[in-house]
Amino acid sequence: MYNPTNTNTNSFHLQKYYVSRSFMKYSTLAIAVIGGLGASFSAVAEKQTDGENVEKIEVTGRAQQFYLDSNTRVGTKTDADIMEIPLSVQVLTHQLIADQAARDITDLYRSIAGVSEFSYSGVTFRGFRDDANVFYDGVRGDPFSGFSVPQLFNVERVEVLKGPAAALYGGGEPGGMINYVSRQPSFNEEKNITVTGGNFSLLGASTELTGAVTDTMAYRFGAFYEAQDSFRNNADSENIEFAGGALFALGDNTQLTTTYDYIVQNLGGNRLRGVPVDDDGNFLVDPSYNANEKGDYQDLEALVLQANLQHNFNDNFTFNGTLRYLDNERDQAYHESRSWVDVNGDGVADINDETIQREYRANEELSLTLDFVYDTTLLGLDHQLLFGGDWHNVETQYDYLRARYEADGVGNLNIFDLNYGETDPSTYNLTDLDRDGLKRDRASIYVQDKIAFSPEWALMVGARFDYFDEQSMDTDTEYNDKDITPRAGLIYTPTQETTVYLNYSESFNPVDSSDYEDAGVTPLDPETGNQVELGLKQSWLNGSIMTTVAVYQIEKENLVISNPDYIEGENDDVEPALINFGLVESSGAEFTLVGDVSDNISITANYAYNDTLVKEGSTSNTYDGTRFANAPRHQAGFWARYNLESIDSSFAMGVDYVSEQISLDGQRVKPYTIFDASWTTQWNAMLLSINVKNLFDKEYAVSGFSERNGHFPGEPREVVVQVSYDF
Repeated sequence: MYNPTNTNTNSFHLQKYYVSRSFMKYSTLAIAVIGGLGASFSAVAEKQTDGENVEKIEVTGRAQQFYLDSNTRVGTKTDADIMEIPLSVQVLTHQLIADQAARDITDLYRSIAGVSEFSYSGVTFRGFRDDANVFYDGVRGDPFSGFSVPQLFNVERVEVLKGPAAALYGGGEPGGMINYVSRQPSFNEEKNITVTGGNFSLLGASTELTGAVTDTMAYRFGAFYEAQDSFRNNADSENIEFAGGALFALGDNTQLTTTYDYIVQNLGGNRLRGVPVDDDGNFLVDPSYNANEKGDYQDLEALVLQANLQHNFNDNFTFNGTLRYLDNERDQAYHESRSWVDVNGDGVADINDETIQREYRANEELSLTLDFVYDTTLLGLDHQLLFGGDWHNVETQYDYLRARYEADGVGNLNIFDLNYGETDPSTYNLTDLDRDGLKRDRASIYVQDKIAFSPEWALMVGARFDYFDEQSMDTDTEYNDKDITPRAGLIYTPTQETTVYLNYSESFNPVDSSDYEDAGVTPLDPETGNQVELGLKQSWLNGSIMTTVAVYQIEKENLVISNPDYIEGENDDVEPALINFGLVESSGAEFTLVGDVSDNISITANYAYNDTLVKEGSTSNTYDGTRFANAPRHQAGFWARYNLESIDSSFAMGVDYVSEQISLDGQRVKPYTIFDASWTTQWNAMLLSINVKNLFDKEYAVSGFSERNGHFPGEPREVVVQVSYDF
């Protein structure tokens, strides 16, 4: 798999030195504290349980089965049943994550109607490209932001809200949002160790410990390690994570939960781009192709500290507040395809020359995030009232250095006869592009009221006021703006098993600071959107199955485009270079089914249709000015599990279908259908699971990028074996 030729020793050692230094920044203190907390909590817990019988009852609502869990806070910030929410919501349970051996979020897209992979952590969400509407425990602060994909070791479940989320969660694209619910400390005593292996040299181990320390204190400690080669040349990955925390019962009505999450991710031969294709979507070379050298890398280190305080003033008035701190540092050095080179001297640089140019980049980034969320519910005879606010502060430092082409010392690459190792990054003439990062502040207040007119009819209305201030440290350009985003949803419940809903919601997305500066004399307004959605939710078989059918139309306005009347150097004082103009329409329908049909059968299935068009103006992420790239019209996903009680085993099978897509440069991305399967067997306290992804080893592309970078190839067949032991 790997090309043994490698002369990039200086680059390799520089990279390792940086990572070691970065790791030590936290390791001396953080690892000692984390390890000490885990060991001490475990020891105290054992002593406590040996000396007395500690009993704690945790109230979590309706008992969760396998795949169906209708309890959620996403979309309303109140404890609610999905059947009572006038929004399209999905919950992916921990059991579903385990059955699919999902190790990062891309493994779960098959189970989310209307979501497909765009690139890295970016998705196409109801037709719109999005990589920023990511939340953890209902607040902003993604430790994997950028070109890393969220890992799932510290995730209990994944919640998805479809449509604009700005009325409660602030600015973003109108397609929807994803919320990761973290694993929490617990009074329930559990001790588990898991060992993982598989092809592509997959090797990993993890441990999970929870339990009571005292009558009023519980703990959690988790540790995770995994390393794997890639099917892509020169690439591999290493993931390290320590996570845990403590829960304090401060009386009968107050609970404080503190958690930490320390993450190290080392990706060799990254950032991964695509594989060149022809216009029909056929790979020109083997999907293992990678433009990166062996010494290239993408390394991430993040520390998340979070505190959540819940208090019940009385039966009708509660408080929920979260403080989240995030320190994230990322270092990258990679090669990227630029264009063909006229090697054969025919005067045309094209595929016949077989050689591409590359560029080399390195950057460092540091971000700090603080979130305050105030959530209260005032429950009267006819009202459920929520009011609160949040504040979000981000500061980034960004260094961007680049070398291009042979003039800067970057060697060309023959993609048909790979000549890795002939270029040496330590000799490149790197140019500092003076990218210094930004400062961003967002503050908001919001209110929501759910009014029950009768047992059958209810109305949920709400609005949020946002103020945001952004400063570019490149140019010291600073601007601020504000926006109000309303939302309303009508609920009709003719029976306990049926809910019909109609909602209207809005979104906004602040202007990028660089666009704001380039605009000139007339300030730009935020991009805005609105959605109308009609849906039907149905509960079947005494609540064992739930289905949702939804149809929607989204309109997005105020796109930022070039001003056709602007002439640089002639009318700068009267005409802006960029203006707000344009309209995008996204229309679609979705169907989801999730349920535990019987004690032995669990199932989740979905289908989505979407058609997104640029009606006026132009925007990025399109391939012909009217249709969005990587926006499939049809998607379908299915996963079913069958328990074989007689032999303490279960078998599961799944399928993922995505219809034809088009890349940013108009090249076809072929439709694909992928099958997966798993087998699980229990022996007393030991659990063996075998998962096979891409069962028939299909060659396919998950999405398209540019012509020079190609399509992102899907992974070939992967076998993952896990042995888990509870003690």
